[in-house]
Amino acid sequence: MIQEIDVIIAGAGIAGSSSALQLARQGHRTLLLDRQAFPRHKTCGEFMSPETKEMLEVLGINLGSRTPAPGIMHNACIILPHGGEISAPLPGNATGISRYELDRILHEKAQSAGAEIVTKAVVTGIRKLDNYQYEVDTRQGEGKVTYRARAVIGAYGTKKPRGVASAAQGTRGETVYIGIKSHYSGITIPEQVELYFCEGGYIGLSPIEEGKVNVAALLTLDSVQGSGKSVLEILQTAARSNRRLHDRLAEGTPVPETQVSIAPLHLSDTPEPWSEFPHVGDAMLMIPPLCGDGMSIALRSSLICSGWTDRYLKGRISYDEWQTGYSAEADKEFTRLLKRARRIQKLAFARTNRLYPGLARMFPGLARYVVTATRLSETGMVR
Repeated sequence: MIQEIDVIIAGAGIAGSSSALQLARQGHRTLLLDRQAFPRHKTCGEFMSPETKEMLEVLGINLGSRTPAPGIMHNACIILPHGGEISAPLPGNATGISRYELDRILHEKAQSAGAEIVTKAVVTGIRKLDNYQYEVDTRQGEGKVTYRARAVIGAYGTKKPRGVASAAQGTRGETVYIGIKSHYSGITIPEQVELYFCEGGYIGLSPIEEGKVNVAALLTLDSVQGSGKSVLEILQTAARSNRRLHDRLAEGTPVPETQVSIAPLHLSDTPEPWSEFPHVGDAMLMIPPLCGDGMSIALRSSLICSGWTDRYLKGRISYDEWQTGYSAEADKEFTRLLKRARRIQKLAFARTNRLYPGLARMFPGLARYVVTATRLSETGMVR
């Protein structure tokens, strides 16, 4: 038996759950699927730039009024392997909140709006039918369930479900990375995000709720060979090439069961807003974590996609207008941002980076550019 639904969102992270929340509020029968249970710890910098405040307000979420309170950051500090430092104020207050907590909040909001959430549901196939509807096959426990939907949104991050076409050629870079993260207690960190360059990549530290610190790294897969198999072993090995990072981590104690990793990771060269259905979040665009706006992009892409999908489901635009309209707006919103992000990524891995502190003193705008170049602009949706 095939179950009928208006829209299915594959992937229940930030982009997926915020899309489900918005579409359910518009009165659409909305189903949010994920292959794992929630809430759970995920590989993420857990840094929400100032621009996310507006988008969260659109969703009816005020993190400042929550208990436990999230971490607050006013400044960004880049620490190089040779001890040099670049510092610049953030253009507003940033927020540090664990994915465990943020995903829980978004799921509660989506369910309150009427969305159905089914976890431990593995998507095994997505087919577009001749009438522009979709059939989605899932495996749930020992059984199989097939859904028919008028719309599908891909929010499954970097790991596409089986049967879904791979990214179009040229949309992802060739360098292979690994992402890892762990929470630490006992590290006293000012109200700032700290980014440490080390052998093979960089490791970011940011305060989150309950006085904890999130430690997240992006490293080339080649550089971690022989570092050990666990997240903590890899972090300790990487920290050997940056003394200040080594000393920072030595202050604290890893929080049990917060260690996660993801590999292989390929950073995006161009956005991929559509295959046979729209993509949001990391499924559309995997930005270098150095740029610190991945959570913002997840929220912004869901706002854009939900608007176009709502109009399509209400019959105000055609399928072709849905596809071309969302693709064009996503390209306009994110292509330039990605180019700036990739430029900074190359700068970060350049051998000349030991010169950056001196350059930053000579040209104060350089430090601010590194901090602000990949920020999203406000939309004016909240007044």
